[in-house]
Amino acid sequence: MPDITEILKRAKPREKTVPLYLAGDEAAEVERLEAELAGLSDTWQPDSLGAKHPGEKLAKQIAAARERLKKSKVDFRLRALGRLAYSDLVAAHPSKDKNQLWDPATFPQALLAECCIEPVMSAEQVAELFEVLNEGQRTELCQAAYDVNAEATSVPFSVSASSILASLTDGK
Repeated sequence: MPDITEILKRAKPREKTVPLYLAGDEAAEVERLEAELAGLSDTWQPDSLGAKHPGEKLAKQIAAARERLKKSKVDFRLRALGRLAYSDLVAAHPSKDKNQLWDPATFPQALLAECCIEPVMSAEQVAELFEVLNEGQRTELCQAAYDVNAEATSVPFSVSASSILASLTDGK
């Protein structure tokens, strides 16, 4: 029979990592170059056997812009709050609508500030960050902060890992 003391020693709060790419200008540059390259593919015809496709230069520019975009990645690591801390945070952000548990304008950012352990952020810094991020990025972070507190922890299934392991012929 399991001993609760041992279970409590092993129990750890749920964590979640959200990667965000912060170089919005580089994302736009990749999109612009991709559109330019797509236009070339429809119209370019070689005038000799040695002709170089003009898209080669664009492809190199796309690769460079993608690398710059990849370098802008920041991982936001979130950790679930305890029951009392979560309850206190909900209570600190009451909704004006009696059908809602919390104020949708203030609670998500406050929850993110409390849950984000890397990088550590104050509520003011979350607000400042949200002035730069787009709606999709803001939603992703806030949803992750909620999920890390609300989702049950289970062993996730990995299709990629399973297919690789299934393809191994040595049985290991």
